[in-house]
Amino acid sequence: MAELFNFELKATDGKARTGVINTPRGEIRTPAFMPVGTAATVKAMMPESVRATGADILLGNTYHLMLRPTAERIDRLGGLHKFMNWERPILTDSGGFQVMSLAGLRKLTEKGVTFKSHIDGSKHELTPERSMEIQRLLGSDIVMCFDECPALPADRKRIAESMQLSMRWAKRSREAFGDRPGHALFGIMQGGLEQDLREESAEALKEIGFEGYAIGGLAVGEGQEAMFDCLDYAPDFCPVDKPRYLMGVGKPDDIVGAVKRGVDMMDCVLPSRSGRTGQAFTRNGVVNIKNARHADDPRQLDANCSCPACQNYSRAYLHHVFRSNEMISGMLLTWHNLQYFQDIMQGMRDAISAGTFDAWEKDFHAGRAQGDIEPL
Repeated sequence: MAELFNFELKATDGKARTGVINTPRGEIRTPAFMPVGTAATVKAMMPESVRATGADILLGNTYHLMLRPTAERIDRLGGLHKFMNWERPILTDSGGFQVMSLAGLRKLTEKGVTFKSHIDGSKHELTPERSMEIQRLLGSDIVMCFDECPALPADRKRIAESMQLSMRWAKRSREAFGDRPGHALFGIMQGGLEQDLREESAEALKEIGFEGYAIGGLAVGEGQEAMFDCLDYAPDFCPVDKPRYLMGVGKPDDIVGAVKRGVDMMDCVLPSRSGRTGQAFTRNGVVNIKNARHADDPRQLDANCSCPACQNYSRAYLHHVFRSNEMISGMLLTWHNLQYFQDIMQGMRDAISAGTFDAWEKDFHAGRAQGDIEPL
């Protein structure tokens, strides 16, 4: 395996890119979707099952893990990879987004953020330096800078001040990260929907220098059209030879649109969260398996899916176990959704390599436009 972290760009088709991120813990094929393991587990899934879907990397959450069981405890127990039985790469977010979501429970200063735990009300401080320390204790392969992310809509002055603070924190994160061969630190571009602020942010990050560049501050209430408008230019501000990570996205349409615009990595809780609530993403659109129409339906959920839910069970059975509140219901639909998301990523990687991304995208949208209307 590679000894150091690096990115190899293999092919492009328009702005869409495919490549490989090499890490000491294995390759990450891009475009890559990262399932979210917030509290050191992808909910309702075993690690080997997540890997079986095609996932090369998982995401862990600094905020949640620092509170419970604590980064220090995970470090004593051998690090996050051993702790959660996932030996492949792990990316950890910095905790900034979760802390900023604690309205009324946090105080923001130049130094960082003080906040009260949502678990027990205990007081904590998170700074760029502390975030880097926590992610080092966890043993993260890809570490994220500590940043501030205002919710949209917000006025330009607020967005500019927040972005500039995040750039100062990015510099402190870089200094605190130090020299860690085989590990990577990603900077996070901010600037809301303001093109000039996005460019200013990207230039500041490039001057500092990072192993990868994330696009933050999207999927926070602005809507898909506005997000795509931003992505029409934001990835172009990032270096060509470094991976580009769109944080917290998203729905299948969002993912395809982001890759089309030059994004390499994404994460979202949507496939697992939807799976636990009875929503399944299929090639013919979204299915709510709890609907009465599925009670006598002997068909597979998705005839073209290789997951256990589709290969071994009928829609009628899936409907039954959800209506009966059986634990297997969320397990099966989460597995299906994660498989579907990884199938999308593999389809895009293949299409970009073959120079047929436009045709693949048209087929993808055409299938979803049909809706869930397969005849019995």
